[in-house]
Amino acid sequence: MGYDGDMSLLEQVPNVSAPLDPDFRPAALGHRAFARHVAGYGGETVLDVALERDLGQVTRARVALSPTASDTAVNQRFSERWLKFLLWQYGAWRVQLSGPESVTRYLERAYARAGMREFDAEFMAQVYRQPHFEVVTRRVDELPAPSAIERRLGRHLDGCRIGFDAGGSDRKVAAVIDGRQVFAAETPWQPKLEADPSYHYQGIKDSIRQARAHLPRLDGIGVSSAGIFIDDETRVASLFRKVPPDLFEARIRRVYLDVAAELGVPVAVANDGDVAALAGSMELDDAPVLGLALGTSLAAGYVNASGAISGQLNELAFAPLDYAARAVRDEEWSRDLGVGVNYLSQDAAIRLAATAGIELPPTATPAERLAELQRKQADGDERAGAVFDTIGAYLGYAVLLYSDFYALKHVLVMGRVLSGSGGERIVKIARRVLQFEAPELAREITLSLPEEAARRVGQSVAAASLVALNRSDRHDV
Repeated sequence: MGYDGDMSLLEQVPNVSAPLDPDFRPAALGHRAFARHVAGYGGETVLDVALERDLGQVTRARVALSPTASDTAVNQRFSERWLKFLLWQYGAWRVQLSGPESVTRYLERAYARAGMREFDAEFMAQVYRQPHFEVVTRRVDELPAPSAIERRLGRHLDGCRIGFDAGGSDRKVAAVIDGRQVFAAETPWQPKLEADPSYHYQGIKDSIRQARAHLPRLDGIGVSSAGIFIDDETRVASLFRKVPPDLFEARIRRVYLDVAAELGVPVAVANDGDVAALAGSMELDDAPVLGLALGTSLAAGYVNASGAISGQLNELAFAPLDYAARAVRDEEWSRDLGVGVNYLSQDAAIRLAATAGIELPPTATPAERLAELQRKQADGDERAGAVFDTIGAYLGYAVLLYSDFYALKHVLVMGRVLSGSGGERIVKIARRVLQFEAPELAREITLSLPEEAARRVGQSVAAASLVALNRSDRHDV
């Protein structure tokens, strides 16, 4: 099932161009054009959604649609893209809808078995351990009321703690006493290549053991890890992608809980993007903070206005940001067009390098090819410069889009794509986008690299602060 009809309303030409991607049509501009179009009709036709996730939490959202039959196709496409963003922002195992039947039935079909959003539906069912994902239509008065449980992770620095940060190429650990780091270590590993869960379990334990040797006692463990975690359990994580499903269920789903239980201490686990945002918020002593890490993929995390990690997914790698008919396809995961992972990542830089006519060593790893591209940019190769200018345009329009869904004050961008002068170039262009397209927003949002803040709060230390200690867990040092 695809899109029919004239979609030009959603495919707006950016005022700040992406030099190597003339077809780029930012979702943020499409949303604004659609809203202006709909406003002409009075905004009385609306789509209401309720996204249900774990522990009975419900997020409600509403958007105005066009009431005219001639706009049915554009209503459908806009609603599908809008709902998909909400789904990857918050997460849900069931979505209830109320609105025009031409839209709600279209969305039901999109998320049905063999529908065009089947990947998203199956992924969400796995995350929330449900037999299937549902999209159903109701009367608006039948939609559940909003309900949120804020689990205030982070900012706990009392006692003797360990912070563990599990990445795709290395694992970092820190020992912390009353907020003061007394030990840190980084150990290379290759979790994405290993099918034996013992490799992961022993690697985690080894890092914890290294840090434990530098503490008079251990009160708690905080974990920052790539993946989706609910109730400190691993639901989906690329780190463990080689582990067979039966072994994942038996040995990996509760791996961090099992390690902590063996040591007899409490544990708290959060997505690494959220912990990066938490580290930034702790350093800035301010909130809200959206953290974006442009690395192997696009990782995102969010600390809300009250300074807490809220438990929503923030998996913006799968959220759409380009509405072009010929947008880049996500070949590895979702098969969808225009989603963040193909625009704000290492792979995006390598793809754009080929467009620019730059030949990178084919036998080198992606990280090595990116490093070579960055060296060319530093040496004044303007073809490489165009790569980073293009990513800068992507980033600026992405932040403009994110402002439609998040309350933003600080946006911190990090990751290997931002290394060196190329990163500075990316941020410069992104700021230009905001200043040109939304000057009032540019005044309200601080967009910066972590280095600019001279950060003292590292990811491992922020991870250590995740777990709240009970009185029985704390002792005088």
